Amino acid sequence: MAMRELLGREEALLAPGVFDPLSALLVQQAGFAGAYVSGASVSYSQLGRPDLGMATLTQIESTVSRIRDRVDIELIVDADTGFGNALNVIHTVRLLEKAGANAIQLEDQNLPKRCGHLAGKSLVSLEEMVGKVRAAVDTRKSEDTLIIARTDGIAVEGFERALERAHAYREAGADVLFVEAPSSLEQMKQIVENFGGSVPLLANMVEGGRTPILTVAELSEIGFSLVITPGSLVRAMAQAGALMLDSLLQHGTTAAFRDQMFNFDQLNQRLGLKEALATGVAYDGPAKTD
Repeated sequence: MAMRELLGREEALLAPGVFDPLSALLVQQAGFAGAYVSGASVSYSQLGRPDLGMATLTQIESTVSRIRDRVDIELIVDADTGFGNALNVIHTVRLLEKAGANAIQLEDQNLPKRCGHLAGKSLVSLEEMVGKVRAAVDTRKSEDTLIIARTDGIAVEGFERALERAHAYREAGADVLFVEAPSSLEQMKQIVENFGGSVPLLANMVEGGRTPILTVAELSEIGFSLVITPGSLVRAMAQAGALMLDSLLQHGTTAAFRDQMFNFDQLNQRLGLKEALATGVAYDGPAKTD
């Protein structure tokens, strides 16, 4: 089912954050219809750095391409600021769409950017971001590739100005709007009321962030069409890994932690070892002829 159809359903599309083919495969196997390729999670996992805009377009493109080679669920890709001006956005959209993105998210932060739930952000002008949204819309080869416009205006210019920015991005052609970091349930409801069902809206659930954590059912009831949990999986895996290593250091063996891990066979089952070996066997030996 295409992204537009998924966003038109009564229940919002819930997209966990992923950062490599294994995390995306786990999301697909769990039954999710979409995943969010999180710039923050790529920075955490591939650079070992916080979300301060250090992941490059090349790293994001490579991650998307490798994920797309392994899974066929819808991929929503965090493209940060588009990695520069409108010309950079054109380049970014071309590469990410070709790599397999079904939706590409752009934000209106100035460089250097940072996580939307951190203080100290600054924004490009409204006019510059409108141009970047237009460039993205004009560049995509397929109208099935959605352009998501995010504004960080609440933290920088205030709630009303953030809504003004979102309206301008919608007029520029954005398919989905993402008003980042509302700080209350009331603000979340006002965002929905302001757009009156005219455009799909994205809600970002960040554990420990500024926005109240709600269930997908509650967010659907309010009127959001897309819900992301960008850092939940990487945080869970990082904590599990840290606990395992603490146990290993303490006991000198993984035995005490073994019931909290996939064993060798279980992980290979997840990875499709049996099917891969069968495919290899099918190509062994000379080709059959009639």
